[in-house]
Amino acid sequence: MSSLKEICSGLPLDPLPPNRGRDPNVPHAPIRTPNLTAEEERLALRNALRYFPPCHHATLAPEFAQELRQYGHIYMYRFCPTLRMRAYPIDQYPCRTRQAASIMLMIMNNLDPAVAQFPQELVTYGGNGQVFSNWAQFCLVMHYLSEMTEEQTLVMYSGHPMGLFPSLPSSPRAIITNGMVIPNYSSRNQYEKMFALGVSMYGQMTAGSYCYIGPQGIVHGTMLTVLNAGRRYLGSDDMSGRVFVTSGLGGMSGAQAKAAVIAGCIGVIAEVDEAPLRKRHEQGWLMEVTSSMDHCIKRIREAKSSKTPLSMGFHGNIVDLWERLLLEYERTGELLVDLGSDQTSLHNPYNGGYYPVQLSFSQANQLMMTDPKRFITMVQESLRRHVKAINNLSEAGMFFWDYGNAFLLEAQRAGAEVEKVGGGATEFRYPSYVQHIMGDIFSLGFGPFRWVCTSGDPQDLSVTDNIAATVLEEISANVTDRVKQQYNDNIRWIREAGKHDMVVGSQARILYSDQKGRVCIALAINQAIADGRVSAPVVISRDHHDVSGTDSPFRETSNVYDGSAFCADMAVQNFVGDAFRGATWVSLHNGGGVGWGEVMNGGFGLLLDGSEEAAKRARLMLNWDVSNGVARRCWSGNTNAYDTIQATMQENEQLRVTMPFPVQDEQVLDRALQG
Repeated sequence: MSSLKEICSGLPLDPLPPNRGRDPNVPHAPIRTPNLTAEEERLALRNALRYFPPCHHATLAPEFAQELRQYGHIYMYRFCPTLRMRAYPIDQYPCRTRQAASIMLMIMNNLDPAVAQFPQELVTYGGNGQVFSNWAQFCLVMHYLSEMTEEQTLVMYSGHPMGLFPSLPSSPRAIITNGMVIPNYSSRNQYEKMFALGVSMYGQMTAGSYCYIGPQGIVHGTMLTVLNAGRRYLGSDDMSGRVFVTSGLGGMSGAQAKAAVIAGCIGVIAEVDEAPLRKRHEQGWLMEVTSSMDHCIKRIREAKSSKTPLSMGFHGNIVDLWERLLLEYERTGELLVDLGSDQTSLHNPYNGGYYPVQLSFSQANQLMMTDPKRFITMVQESLRRHVKAINNLSEAGMFFWDYGNAFLLEAQRAGAEVEKVGGGATEFRYPSYVQHIMGDIFSLGFGPFRWVCTSGDPQDLSVTDNIAATVLEEISANVTDRVKQQYNDNIRWIREAGKHDMVVGSQARILYSDQKGRVCIALAINQAIADGRVSAPVVISRDHHDVSGTDSPFRETSNVYDGSAFCADMAVQNFVGDAFRGATWVSLHNGGGVGWGEVMNGGFGLLLDGSEEAAKRARLMLNWDVSNGVARRCWSGNTNAYDTIQATMQENEQLRVTMPFPVQDEQVLDRALQG
């Protein structure tokens, strides 16, 4: 088995490692169908061989060609390390700077088989969220990071390490871009070709920025969504006995089961692929698993009657489950579901992100490879059935929302009845969870702040949990009632977080917080490192799915109604602003969450090492990282954001934001347009 030192020593060329092919013991990505011409196949092969001296081309070319034709992409399985991928403690990485070691730790966490969806294809989550495009890139990146000084920056082009370039100690140690395709060519079909050619990559949100922390990364936001859905749709904080039905138990969607139980309700999650279903059950995220529809309905009735929190995975297609719930209602008059949503990966509908109800899991995987056109037709037929059942249950009293995975967008494209009469470009028959639930939380400045204890020691995580809870309790004594509810939800979360066994991979935590909370928590953790109460540095980060990080008209910015929902200035400014304010690394991605060409998102990582310099960077960068988005939302007309940025300006005299003057008399517009 290789060591950390060996995998940081560059591409193993003398001798070449044996080609073990694919490991049958881990799940694998669906086979891609890029439909390359003969000339494009030649180009893909030529591009892959660029990483290797010509003396190895005769050996590698045939196997790379076979991978391309067999799997639709050249993954370079020969160079997949035999060392167990995981977040080794930061002091174990051979390197010249801890900033580089922190990036190495996060990369290896993203590829940990306990964390990654398809580890050998370098896919972390979402079906196609790549960390790198191939294993040669991984080897080179680890080598560059091991040699990097604090006067160099690693430049990453869609998985490809362009190299180390001279920079300042205050500069980011890595600048990552993924999928920066000229807008007119940012289509799904073009993407499949560009990925197969090895020239562009879909980094999802936190896969290609090395900041994924497993399903915990979304569980807090999912819990807040379910709680606030109960408040909005059911008129109650008490979710006991309420049934939430949804689908997907993969990387991000896997959080739904745990979140439902923490919120106190009954979560029923359909999943067609047995591998993630079993994985979530073994990890303790799912309480029960069944492939029997009758048993599923029986358990819903029992849990509903006893008001017992439950998370149950249904091994089957979500369309079948919705249709059975509708049948039960039509037979008995009993509506067994209160809240509904969907987290299948419809940003990737035709390559494993959505499985049509007409086919079994294996049949679907076969058809998407052998007859892609027929597969597309069947997906669209399934989506129409899917929506029809949801529409009928909604008319009976269920409340449904879109979970920002392009479900309603793809359903509309398939001809399903999801149109909102008189709605705008980002509106459908059902709201997105941003429009009705999380958008106002973002506009108050709250979002998915995260940290990773690089020691790998659970005790450090426990100490940081307590620090964060104490900080929030102190701040919450002096906030408005509207903000206080958010603080109370988040204090409850962090006080109970350690009880829910959410750590998968690195010793990480997620905690929704506003600007003041993020800054104060980061500074308090940095001080604890300096004092020795936390034994090693801590990486702070966030989901890109946040107040500032993402311009996404069908999700994060779907509640921006001034016509700018399709503009991406915020995400790009976020990336640039984080870079020169002190982030350890920054990333900018096309795609993520709702699909290629539909969104632009930026992320960061920042190493806290207990130094004054780290505190200065955290203060400067985190203030910008939130205020950027709040200011943009304020300018679009959001009243929560208006109040939030006003309060922030009062606390910081260096902050001056252009404030909007709203039209108070609509008749002024009427008269002007009629005249």
